[in-house]
Amino acid sequence: YYQRLPKKCCSDVAYVLDPLVASAGTLKSVVGILKKWGVPSIHVISVIGSRPGIDALLAAHPDIHVTLACVDPGLKDGKIVPGLGDVGDRLFGKTNLADENAATEEQENAEADERLVCPSKRKMSDL
Repeated sequence: YYQRLPKKCCSDVAYVLDPLVASAGTLKSVVGILKKWGVPSIHVISVIGSRPGIDALLAAHPDIHVTLACVDPGLKDGKIVPGLGDVGDRLFGKTNLADENAATEEQENAEADERLVCPSKRKMSDL
């Protein structure tokens, strides 16, 4: 993993923010890097974590603190079930085709409703 930590650790505590803890592979590596760097107290903060991922993280690093908003029961194909979806897609505005089609249909319906509700805004050619 790429890291640009200073050579000398001057931190008493590190807060690691990760939106989802699925298998915890990345978090285990990050915590290991921070421990090797010399951070005495590490806190992991996440929105959702899978039970297997949290168990694996705490088995590898029992001395860290973990704060979660929700714990989901399991993983399916490496993803949290029921989960939240792909956080990267949500952050960077990627949506699936079904979402885009639903949004287009909603916009078309809203325009049709506007024409029906506000007849004074209709053009004479629409009559």
